Amino acid sequence: MSGDAREIARRLLDGVGGGGPAAAAPPPPPAPPPPPRRGPGRQFADHPEVVTATARRAAVRSMAELTEMGNPLFLPRTGPNGPVIETAAGTLTNFSSYNYLGLAHDPRVVRAARDAVERYGASASASRIISGEIDLYQRLEQRLARLYDVGGAMITTSGYLTNAGVIGFLLGERDVAVCDALVHASVVSGTRWAGARRITFRHNDPGSLRSVLRMSRARFDRALVVIEGHYSMDGDIGRVGEIAAVAREYDCAVMVDEAHSLGVLGARGHGVREHFGLPGDAVDIWMGTLSKALGSTGGFVAGDADLIDALREMAPGVAQLTGGPAPAAAAAALAALDVLDAEPERLQRLWDNTRLFTVAVRARGLDLGMSEGTPICPVLVPGDAQVGFASALLLQGGIYAGPVAAPAVAAGEERLRFFLTSEHTEDQLTTAADRVADAVATATTLSDLAGDWTTPRET
Repeated sequence: MSGDAREIARRLLDGVGGGGPAAAAPPPPPAPPPPPRRGPGRQFADHPEVVTATARRAAVRSMAELTEMGNPLFLPRTGPNGPVIETAAGTLTNFSSYNYLGLAHDPRVVRAARDAVERYGASASASRIISGEIDLYQRLEQRLARLYDVGGAMITTSGYLTNAGVIGFLLGERDVAVCDALVHASVVSGTRWAGARRITFRHNDPGSLRSVLRMSRARFDRALVVIEGHYSMDGDIGRVGEIAAVAREYDCAVMVDEAHSLGVLGARGHGVREHFGLPGDAVDIWMGTLSKALGSTGGFVAGDADLIDALREMAPGVAQLTGGPAPAAAAAALAALDVLDAEPERLQRLWDNTRLFTVAVRARGLDLGMSEGTPICPVLVPGDAQVGFASALLLQGGIYAGPVAAPAVAAGEERLRFFLTSEHTEDQLTTAADRVADAVATATTLSDLAGDWTTPRET
């Protein structure tokens, strides 16, 4: 090796390169501070959500003590959750129940649940794949599959878990869920479970969906567009056909959450599919609950037979590794579907009451936001404290309408939410319209109230 070559090699080994001084190595990053020692029983005391909930409860207590009014949150009742309930606050006209058709306390539905308990017991006591299967499940699933004109259906123990579990099972890290901006929190949970990317489009806007898909669809393997049939906070109806058509342009699957649609929308109460006259295969997955208009508890999913069979056999949290639904829940839902088909006048009364109340509150100058005059009627009362105070004023006047605030809705869009039912009377509806107008007028004059009356997002 020549002298020049040896010098070049030496400099390279020394890190000198062109002859200048060696570059100093960057200093190591500072070590992160050690985690705090929280001690026994305090491991989650500083968890952000625990801190928030603790502060919220304190604010509610302070408000109740300051105003000497009742607390509208977690108000226990005795008896069925009907248009009138008995509570510690007295007898209340109830607008916080999604028992839209009064079926949860219908004698035929209650009798069917009681009979199922006597025949099958209070619990399935096993997962369905082993000894938990009973004929009631299959009868209800066949009924739901026919209702949605699809190859199969499966019932579950929870509507929330149905959304979360189905999405968690079907999507993976290479996939995307493209969700309406106001879609239910259970869908968000499902995307986290799946490890999939979640992208939102403007609420109920097919054009926004097209723009999102045009920019992002090629980056993912599978894409699932998720919307609701009847939005639970605003009472507007999902533009299912238009949104599904856009999704198909970009080779996307479509899932519709029917939780507040079944028993409410459509000429026979068969949901948003019937409302728009869509075929069963207009979307890939119809999801819903048994706990709203059908007066039972649990969830369901309906779609292609092979897909449903795979969910039934392999989806954790939805069917696999979990006990079957309570036999009473399946029996109650079957009986409720019988009543729904036999008594169309219930649906007619529901919509008559909806029109009466909507006209009455609009005539009193109240802001109903995006409401489309459906049985979910929001009355906007911006401000956490203001909406809580309005709800407490109504409670004092014998009206129960729960306050809804962030994070269930955006800040500045707090509201009282009224669920209308077929069982409310004209007098109850007109009296409520008068009292809510007075309560909102009083609450909106309060500018110095502090507190947080927030409620979690419901199913």
